[in-house]
Amino acid sequence: MARLTRAQQQERTRAAVLAAARAEFAERGYADAKVDRIAERAELTRGAVYSNFPSKRALYLAVLIESVEHAGKAEASSSPGPGEAVGAFARAWLERLPLAGDTPAGGSLQLRSLAGVFDDEPGRTALAQVTRLEALLLALALESRTPYRTRRVRLAELVLTLLNGAGHLADTAPGFGDPFDVARACQHLAGLDLADTWGPPHLPYVTPARPVQDAWEPPAELPDQITGRLVGFDADGVIAVLGTSRLEAAEEAVRAARPGDRITVAVVTSDPAEIGRLVRLRISDLTGCLRRVFAPDAWPGLRLVLDDRAAVASAVGVQDAGDATEAAVRVHAGTVSARASGRGAAHAAATAGDPTATCSSEAGR
Repeated sequence: MARLTRAQQQERTRAAVLAAARAEFAERGYADAKVDRIAERAELTRGAVYSNFPSKRALYLAVLIESVEHAGKAEASSSPGPGEAVGAFARAWLERLPLAGDTPAGGSLQLRSLAGVFDDEPGRTALAQVTRLEALLLALALESRTPYRTRRVRLAELVLTLLNGAGHLADTAPGFGDPFDVARACQHLAGLDLADTWGPPHLPYVTPARPVQDAWEPPAELPDQITGRLVGFDADGVIAVLGTSRLEAAEEAVRAARPGDRITVAVVTSDPAEIGRLVRLRISDLTGCLRRVFAPDAWPGLRLVLDDRAAVASAVGVQDAGDATEAAVRVHAGTVSARASGRGAAHAAATAGDPTATCSSEAGR
């Protein structure tokens, strides 16, 4: 029998750790799971577990990510109208709810529950910001099916509030409520007039992007978290590098973009093992539901990559990329034509070179 290469052995070890961890979390839950027992289940040493995953939290997130990414890649062939789309999205999301016979620990794993997993300030901040990003992605898909592309972020936030509330109840009060009622309620929310407009008060005071003529050296391709396909960075457009405490700024680039602009958001963090995995889990989970409801022509036009090695950040000129990073460039004809950093950088880069751009012109988009 041929000897395994080092890479093959590492992959086998990682798979064994994940399988053992999945069994441990399903039996005992996140809080009571022990890394020593996971190592014993995998017939490995504790050190072998930690050489692949630096913490129990990182391992738990890896188990959840694997379950999401192996759940299937089904794609819709056509896109329904806004109301029907919201209902269909809710039904896809609610399929994670535990069944009546599931154990509490197994039910939490099925639910992909993060209760008690992120109770520190960086984790809570990242959760809040990634939820805002989820709302933007859902809203952009809904806006593609809405006359005049009226902003639908407040609707998306309301839908996610209801769905996450249903998930929390399923975790803490199993059997309470009817998921079909929740899905119907979500569908009816699409008919509410939420007076949704766009115009954050700080945008008129954002420092304009700095005009430059710098050579652009695009980094290697990375997977787009929305489509699942590799994407490059050599085309014209805006590239925003956002830390996990500033993900809400993605909408500033989207709303300020000119027709035909390619908007790319590269997410950076000082903690890719945990916070980075959290973002990957939540976005993979959401986009999996989106792809089941919306055909590719309705997927958010925004490109989203996880810049775990800070390759995009380095190309943009960001040093020491971390959770609070906010920087952006506009790329044109193979050069960087504008640079911006600090609060509002994504908006500043997107509006660079457009003398007509104002905050008020984006209202209602």
